Amino acid sequence: MTRGIVETLTGAAVLAVAAGFFAYAWARADIGGAGGYTVHARFSGVGALNVGAQARIGGIPVGAVTKLELDTETYMAVVTMVIRDDIALTADTTAAIKAEGLLGGAYVALEPGGELETIPPGGEILFAQAAPDMIDLMTQLVFSRPSAAGAGE
Repeated sequence: MTRGIVETLTGAAVLAVAAGFFAYAWARADIGGAGGYTVHARFSGVGALNVGAQARIGGIPVGAVTKLELDTETYMAVVTMVIRDDIALTADTTAAIKAEGLLGGAYVALEPGGELETIPPGGEILFAQAAPDMIDLMTQLVFSRPSAAGAGE
């Protein structure tokens, strides 16, 4: 009989710890979100960008990618982001997809310009740069670099 009680208490402790981890992860991920406004950007390619990726200004997270879709008329990738309400993106803001590191992953780097007019909720970032193709960059580095032997000639 005591074995059943010990097993029940152990199971309850495991569930309590799991609930604690879940609550911590929820709070750290900011999934509940403080809200924000939606902006769109059109790219010729998104590379390793996924829904949930961060939107950053100067390396600081200010939003997140909420949707990736294809515009079937222009065949451009449309990236929808939610930006914090306290961040007002100027009309000349640029967006570029950057690699998180060598192992993959990507984020949207936003760079506001100097214009006074801002992008309204639901508006579009007009200046967008697609993600670089890492294979093409590495191929270019390997095959188009001048040789050390020919440098002294």
